[in-house]
Amino acid sequence: MSGTHEPLDDEIVNPTDNRYFGDVMAVVASRRRVLQGGAAGAAMFFLGSAFEGSIAGAAETGGNGVSSVLNFDAIDSSTADTITAPPGHTVQTIMKWGDPINGKAPRFMTDASNPAEHQNRQFGMGHDGMWFFPLGPNRDSNTRGVMCINHEYTDVQFLFPDGDANWNAPKTMKEQNAHGVTVCEVVKKGDGSWQVVPSFRSRRITPNTKMTFSGPAAGHRLLQTNKDSFGMTPTGTVNNCGNGYTPWGTYITCEENFNGYFWEETGGTAPAITEEQAEINARYGVSRRGFGYQWASTDRTWRADLDPNRPNTFGWIVEIDPYGLSRPVKRTAMGRVKHEGAAFTTAPSGQIVVYMGDDQRFDYIYKYVSTNPWADDIAAGRSPLDDGTLYVARFDDDGTGVWLPLVHGEGPLTEENGFADQGDVLVKTRLAADLLGATPMDRPEWTTTNEDTGDAFCTLTNNTRRTADQTDAPNPRGPNRWGSIIRWNDGPTKTATTFVWDLFVLAGPGDGVDGSTVAAASNFGSPDGLWIDPRGVMWIQTDGSQPDVGNNQMLAADPMTGEIRRFAVGPVDCEVTGVSATPDGTSLFFNIQHPGDDGTAEEPTLTSTWPDGDPSGRPRPATVVIQRMDGGPVGTA
Repeated sequence: MSGTHEPLDDEIVNPTDNRYFGDVMAVVASRRRVLQGGAAGAAMFFLGSAFEGSIAGAAETGGNGVSSVLNFDAIDSSTADTITAPPGHTVQTIMKWGDPINGKAPRFMTDASNPAEHQNRQFGMGHDGMWFFPLGPNRDSNTRGVMCINHEYTDVQFLFPDGDANWNAPKTMKEQNAHGVTVCEVVKKGDGSWQVVPSFRSRRITPNTKMTFSGPAAGHRLLQTNKDSFGMTPTGTVNNCGNGYTPWGTYITCEENFNGYFWEETGGTAPAITEEQAEINARYGVSRRGFGYQWASTDRTWRADLDPNRPNTFGWIVEIDPYGLSRPVKRTAMGRVKHEGAAFTTAPSGQIVVYMGDDQRFDYIYKYVSTNPWADDIAAGRSPLDDGTLYVARFDDDGTGVWLPLVHGEGPLTEENGFADQGDVLVKTRLAADLLGATPMDRPEWTTTNEDTGDAFCTLTNNTRRTADQTDAPNPRGPNRWGSIIRWNDGPTKTATTFVWDLFVLAGPGDGVDGSTVAAASNFGSPDGLWIDPRGVMWIQTDGSQPDVGNNQMLAADPMTGEIRRFAVGPVDCEVTGVSATPDGTSLFFNIQHPGDDGTAEEPTLTSTWPDGDPSGRPRPATVVIQRMDGGPVGTA
């Protein structure tokens, strides 16, 4: 997450003294002293044969060699208010905030005077995670598909003509309608451009959409609210950040900083709030007036003092059918945290494995493994996401780690410690993970997997709260301003409860400055979005300050050699996020979030006019598609 509301997410809500990741790395560094030579080369020395399949090329290149996969010339950093891409590529902006999701109406008004009912039929704000689901006889079309786009949050300085002044119920509804998810149909025309077209599949999913709970916590006492006394049909999804996609063709949207929408100004002393719920709220950051949203002033469902279980209905993985109109489902077996993303892979056994990050300073990385082969569950009409085991990661000194099961009755997860059943464990996932001794990380965000090697990766965006005594020798950054990408491998089964790990890259100015292991020409900071496409290209997107003071960017990496090249740079004050492609890789989609977001509702500052270029208008988040002029796959041969 980024933008106007980010400073209020700087809180540290993990009260444990679990061993910090920096402490682990300090021990490793004192033994190995290898990261100075480059991330991939370090990994070879660090873990011996554990990663030989994934970094064989690095052994010959010294860790940051020339890629045989990337086929474009790296571009320079930029501060221009536009999308910069390599020569030989075209850039098209589609699906902007306020555009109609059916391609027709209602149209966006440049003064932002569209009412709430219009916003419910238009693309929302805060474009984030996304995925392209091909249509066609075999769902393999490269020219027609269903697009699912997350809308993480809003900028009220742009959403309303008068910002947040004169707040009322219609403003609450419009802002809610600008959140959630858009499902729409897109088509590639004969001239190569993409457009949104009318479709029965087009819909908006918002904080007011009726949903369903499934899995072990469905119906749990902690999920029963004033409007849903059975705890089975929650209302809405919010702060939809990263995403995932399942092998059976559904979309996963992840609820991240949900706590920022609730008002709870009593410090847990309201009569309706139990001691247990006060502890949950503290660990998840439900307090005061969140990130400044004013929904609770007109919509009492966002008053945590009046409906204390309501915050518990957020923080879940939500599954959406992009091809139909079924009700979205919150899958409780996958835990309740500030989900940033979900990377799916299939084990040789057929079981589904999902890696997830909990995006907050000093929180954890998780893994979910289904009990049965996913194809068997789907064929039997069951969800593989309802029956499985959730784990949390502990990273050990010697480059190994353990997946700790979050299972009621195992270890400290007992009634005596506040976990009466598995529902308790899942609603209170963070509290359970604390007791197990998970390793606090530097804002674990997006995850991805390399299907060729079995490696998994997670972006650790940054941690400006890390202190000097939590730093390590090869990364002497306290605070950790630039972030890193961690890599691990669970072995050939993918379902093992042990793993080996290393750091794929330490971001920063490059050439060893501030401990960075990236080349200076491709320097970057605050890695966030992450995806390895089917051809083996790792796409890295940034959200935060860049070492050369350039705009946020998207880079392409070869995970086999460690080479990283800058591919695209976004407009002023934006975040580059969300990435997907057509099956043949010839159209690459990504999102630009909050361009020009350098002000507040009280003091608006227009630093960008992207994408419309109208000084009298306002900047608009949007989806971008990049294609090669020769029609070839983007990023690789």
